Amino acid sequence: MGFIAFLKTQFIVHLLIGFVFVVSGLIINFIQLCTLLLWPINKQLYRRVNCRLAYSLWSQLVMLLEWWSGTECTLFSDEATVKTFGKEHVIIILNHNFEIDFLCGWTMTERFGVLGSSKVLAKRELLYVPLIGWTWYFLEIVFCKRKWEEDRDTVIEGLKRLSDYPEYMWFLLYCEGTRFTETKHRISMEVAESKGLPKLKYHLLPRTKGFTTAVQCLRGTVSAVYDVTLNFRGNKNPSLLGILYGKKYEADMCVRRFPLEDIPQDEKEAANWLHKLYQEKDALQEMYNQEGVFPGKQFKPPRRPWTLLNFLFWATVLLSPLFTFGFGVFASGSPLLILAFLGLVGAASFGVRRLIGVTEIEKGSSYGNQEFKKKE
Repeated sequence: MGFIAFLKTQFIVHLLIGFVFVVSGLIINFIQLCTLLLWPINKQLYRRVNCRLAYSLWSQLVMLLEWWSGTECTLFSDEATVKTFGKEHVIIILNHNFEIDFLCGWTMTERFGVLGSSKVLAKRELLYVPLIGWTWYFLEIVFCKRKWEEDRDTVIEGLKRLSDYPEYMWFLLYCEGTRFTETKHRISMEVAESKGLPKLKYHLLPRTKGFTTAVQCLRGTVSAVYDVTLNFRGNKNPSLLGILYGKKYEADMCVRRFPLEDIPQDEKEAANWLHKLYQEKDALQEMYNQEGVFPGKQFKPPRRPWTLLNFLFWATVLLSPLFTFGFGVFASGSPLLILAFLGLVGAASFGVRRLIGVTEIEKGSSYGNQEFKKKE
């Protein structure tokens, strides 16, 4: 094991990375709060500023994937589709099987210049998660309780508000509604059988309300739907902790572009279109498991240096005073100061671990265990 590889496994290094992310995030959130003064004066300037502030935070996580762990992401698509990346508003449909599927998506948005302006239909609980939810609030992310009767007006209003967004955005939908587990899959397929729908092997039954509403509200703004099917070579199941420990993974993403005009305007027909799409996604996963590749030409968009430079900037700004302060505490010889400092370190460690826990499958929501038994 080389020295760099050894450093990647050390808790104190993880703690310093977490410190940089958390403190820079709090600073960014404070600046975002101040930018609210811009909203009544120049809404589009407010949005552009917040896209760049969000980039400064999210790109630190992308840096971990691209530069710290060295994870590689390969696209399987066609040249015509790849040429449109970062040049149009789109809806992204991504399978929700892995702890870091969102991070692989962010990597692609960064490489095509839309990381700061990327959007998602997110569960409302995330709004109250420090840094993540707070940053999303200023980005006008659409939050939902995953109860359509309560969400309908809020989701429609949030989507329509994005119709004049000044920068190209990729709007992510996890149409399955929750991350895949065996228990949720079993219940989901029971529902599929009761509705006379074909069973899926690798996905949960898609929930159509969010998709049909997004297509309806963003028609005229969004140009296409990108269907993205993600898997990892070697049957790996990566985690954010694994990335933090420097483990390298190889992600493959099959991307298909569907012009929005090809998707039916009728709600029922659009829902049937989505069900058919997930049957095709299931076939793609079956092919990948058997052959180890997706169909289409392979593309490897190069990683850009900005994520690394952004992290180095924050690390320089924040770690220098931290080391100076820590040295002064221990040099003072005061047991009270030393205990207080160690307590602060322990609290920071706990906070970072809680943030990582948001992505862990075993700590995911119970949504889907019983909700599939209810009507959408």
